[in-house]
Amino acid sequence: MEYITVNEKTYTVEALLGRGKGGYSYLVTDGAAEYVCKQIHHEPCDYYTFGDKLASELRDYERLRELGLPLPRLLDVDREGERLLKEYIPGPTAERLWDAGALPPGWEARLEEMCALLYPAGLNIDWYPTNFIWWRERLWYIDYECNPYDPQWDLEHWGRQYWHSGTNE
Repeated sequence: MEYITVNEKTYTVEALLGRGKGGYSYLVTDGAAEYVCKQIHHEPCDYYTFGDKLASELRDYERLRELGLPLPRLLDVDREGERLLKEYIPGPTAERLWDAGALPPGWEARLEEMCALLYPAGLNIDWYPTNFIWWRERLWYIDYECNPYDPQWDLEHWGRQYWHSGTNE
């Protein structure tokens, strides 16, 4: 059994949920509830330049939260360990739902609602479908990454290719 600590509180690691360009996300529990612990990593990435990854995550979380984007709540930050403790949004990713032909009606409208919040604020998010979970009739963006808006990287010009360029409704 593996453990991870966040500000001296110990959590049991239940599973590796994923690895992104900024860190590893683990499903963890304190015995009472489940959470996501994101461990920042400093592995090289050919296509992305980073500054202070932890500061970026915190800044991006606040920007997206203020816009009202459906996100998991940030529960704790361990600056020394470079770990974020986040609310766990249960369920399969949008990618898995798509592959199973099970994305619920309304998913495209939810993406467009996100665009309507992000674009006027001058922001893009990482539109890759592994960053989204359908839960409680909402599409949740479970990453905190956002970047200045550039049409090259918006949903229509970049993201849709990963959402299999069509509808599943």
